[in-house]
Amino acid sequence: MKCQLLTRELVCQLSEAVISLNGMTSQTTIDKPGPGDGVPSGSAPARGLRGHPWVTLVTVAVGVMMVALDGTIVAIANPAIQNDLGASLADVQWITNAYFLALAVALITAGKLGDRFGHRQTFLIGVAGFAVSSGAIGLSSSIGAVIVFRVFQGLFGALLMPAALGLLRATFPAEKLNMAIGIWGMVIGASTAGGPILGGVLVEHVNWQSVFFINVPVGILAVVLGVLILLDHRAENRPRSFDILGIVLLSASMFALVWALIKAPEWGWGSGQTWLYIIGSVVGFALFSFWETKVREPLIPLAMFRSVPLSAGVVLMVLMAIAFMGGLFFVTFYLQNVHGMSPVDAGLHLLPLTAMMIVASPLAGAAITKVGPRIPLAGGMTCTAIAMYGISTLQTDSGSGVMSLWFALLGLGLAPVMVGATEVIVGNAPMELSGVAGGLQQAAMQIGGSLGTAVLGAVMASKVDSDLAGNWADAGLPELSPAQAHQASEAVQVGVAPVPPGTPAEIAGKISDVAHDTFISGMSLASLVAAGVAVVAVAVAFLTKRGDNAEAGAGMGHI
Repeated sequence: MKCQLLTRELVCQLSEAVISLNGMTSQTTIDKPGPGDGVPSGSAPARGLRGHPWVTLVTVAVGVMMVALDGTIVAIANPAIQNDLGASLADVQWITNAYFLALAVALITAGKLGDRFGHRQTFLIGVAGFAVSSGAIGLSSSIGAVIVFRVFQGLFGALLMPAALGLLRATFPAEKLNMAIGIWGMVIGASTAGGPILGGVLVEHVNWQSVFFINVPVGILAVVLGVLILLDHRAENRPRSFDILGIVLLSASMFALVWALIKAPEWGWGSGQTWLYIIGSVVGFALFSFWETKVREPLIPLAMFRSVPLSAGVVLMVLMAIAFMGGLFFVTFYLQNVHGMSPVDAGLHLLPLTAMMIVASPLAGAAITKVGPRIPLAGGMTCTAIAMYGISTLQTDSGSGVMSLWFALLGLGLAPVMVGATEVIVGNAPMELSGVAGGLQQAAMQIGGSLGTAVLGAVMASKVDSDLAGNWADAGLPELSPAQAHQASEAVQVGVAPVPPGTPAEIAGKISDVAHDTFISGMSLASLVAAGVAVVAVAVAFLTKRGDNAEAGAGMGHI
């Protein structure tokens, strides 16, 4: 049970970290100043290091590195938290769900706050709040307190991420922006990859609290640097009021949708509860869309979606997240439960994916600068489709070399999408809506990731249910009762062999073989579905183009 939990948490947290990378990199598009435009209203002139683009990059990277590292480091601490605080499996699952819900619900509103009050302010509040919430988790003596402060982490993380890239997009001129995005990707990739390893060391040699306490000094450093270095940039025609009813309707609709996707595997896709939340979210989005046409300053002006490239970019992000997050969800089950790796070893085996993202991000930035985002995005999704097909061919005895090949190709495919999303979504949005556009892109990633794990999880469950009984009988194993068959199916869906205690070695071996072979068949089908989604995304990529606001730099600050 702990192995299942740890693996599920690792995938969810890794997904969060990669979602953060994508959202952040996609938000750095620079708006083209018109004739006579200078520094945006509310901006202070750059002096010395204050407002220098590269120093600004270092400053915001320190803050967001904290969030990226936290994304994977927490997964390693969950079993220790469960043991120390006497938490149930459902309680510990909420450590992920609480953060995920808060982040998904708050992203667009947080982007609007940055557009209204300035990204420097919201970045500093987000960093400080995330660090304080992390320290509070380390001091918590109950699982309830941990969950509550994880909600605060999600809320402050939602403030931090759009603000960080809003600062970069206002600071870097166009000819330097993609290089900055590449470096940004390297920082986030390294932090993501280092999380499981650092987390394993801290939990083993210190305690689980240390994985949260480590954010406190990092947060203090980011705040100090932010106060000294960051300049505030605001669009002259930035929002002046808030669409309160729009925020309420959007937040409630997002919550209902994400909650339905989180609980669908438990409730079942045919459950009345699942569809009650899904229908509620559809009604909520419809009311939100109607209201946005009536309010003077809407939260999301629906005219934004008249831009075909922007709309295509949002759809592309959803499809990419379905293919990547949904497919990756089963990979760590495969590494840990089929191959018997520790969480740290599983993280090390995923390093080719992260390493290729680090290497390919600046190369993708250069390619996008030269030819625009359309071809790199289509090529990236093609690589993703091929990689997911390759993952569908993995067997119980596949070696590290074969796995590394497909993981590296997956990273190569993701890099152009991470960087190219800049011109696709934020670059096609007005400057004064850059925060909202960035939040929209990140929300699309969150929803896509939820859909990926939920839908591909349903594919896996269906395949296991259809194959397990026959494979069990073919192996000559004793027939299972309906209750036993249900429990066995749930275990096999995450690659765990349902071997009862005291089972003779010969029988236990047969059960393990059946469980792992059945899991492989389910993972193969789910990966093929993910590859098909990636193929659809290739077609969507050809509807994108470089954003009108990304054609020239802002010219703010000096290089």
